[in-house]
Amino acid sequence: MALLKKKIQDTDLEIIIGQLLRYGVLISSIIVIAGGSLYIYRHGHQLPNYKEFRGEPEKMRELSPLWEAVLRGEGRPLIQLGLLVLIATPIARIFFSIFGYVLEKDWLYAILTIIVLTVICWNF
Repeated sequence: MALLKKKIQDTDLEIIIGQLLRYGVLISSIIVIAGGSLYIYRHGHQLPNYKEFRGEPEKMRELSPLWEAVLRGEGRPLIQLGLLVLIATPIARIFFSIFGYVLEKDWLYAILTIIVLTVICWNF
């Protein structure tokens, strides 16, 4: 019995990419809502001090301390993680598009998408 190979169609890629975007936004929203709820639960009674400016702490600017703070159950870093997931969602879509174009052997679109990904990564 011969194995049948199913060629990936454009509609298959569109469906998969649509699901990727949908679930990326959904997961990001859940993380942000969980972090916001946790932050309000722990710090909702505190009054803000507008007389003194404090920059963002290290745990909100770098990935390793962010993960440590998330694992400790802190609210603000969890919100930050949700926003990072939201930013990563369209970037994951670009990666998947490159993969799809290579499978379809559509080299022009693959090269153009790699250029777009390079520009986005360069700007980070």
